[in-house]
Amino acid sequence: MAKATELRKGKVINHNGTPHQVLDMQHRTQGRGQGWVQATLRNLENRASSVVKFGSTDSIDVLMTENQRYEFSYEDGAHYVFMDPATFESIEVSGDIVTDQVKKFLVPNKEYDFLIIEGKPVEIVLPASVDLKVVESPEGVRGDTATNVQKPATTETGLIVQVPLFIKEGEVIKVSTADGSYMGRA
Repeated sequence: MAKATELRKGKVINHNGTPHQVLDMQHRTQGRGQGWVQATLRNLENRASSVVKFGSTDSIDVLMTENQRYEFSYEDGAHYVFMDPATFESIEVSGDIVTDQVKKFLVPNKEYDFLIIEGKPVEIVLPASVDLKVVESPEGVRGDTATNVQKPATTETGLIVQVPLFIKEGEVIKVSTADGSYMGRA
C-alpha cells in the first residue's frame, strides 16, 4: 500500500475493485487544511475516465505491472493471435483488449507492447507512429498544384489517411497513432 501523494502518471492502481491507470495527478493544499490529491484515472476494463480525489494520507493499492513485447501474427474471428518473439509462444487476445483505435494500426509481423497486470494482458500500448503500406490511392489531378492539396489513401489495415498528391500505391507512409494523420514517407 502506498500513500496517495506517491501516485505518479502511468501507475496502475486498484480503485473500487478494478484496475485504473493514472493519466494525471495533482497534489493540492488549501490554507491550513489537509492536502489532497486529484487524479484522473482510466478504467482499464471499460476505458472510461474519471477524476477522483484522495486525501493525502489515504492508502492506495498500487498494482504490479510489466510491459511485454509481442508480435502480431493474425486475426482469427473474435480473437487476435500474438507471439512472444523470445519464446515463440502464442497468446490469444480478445476483441475487448484490441479496441477499434488499436485495430487501425495492427500490421502482421510487427511488434507491439502490452501492459500486463498479474500475468494477464489488459492493454496494447501503441507507439507514437506506425509505418503502413498504401494499397489504394487515386492519381493526383494534373494542374492541381494549390498549396497543401491532399487526397485520401487507403492503407493495408483499412485506415483512410489524407496524404499529399505525390504518394502512390505501394509506398510506405508514417502515420500518427494519436490522430491517424500522415507524418511523412517511411
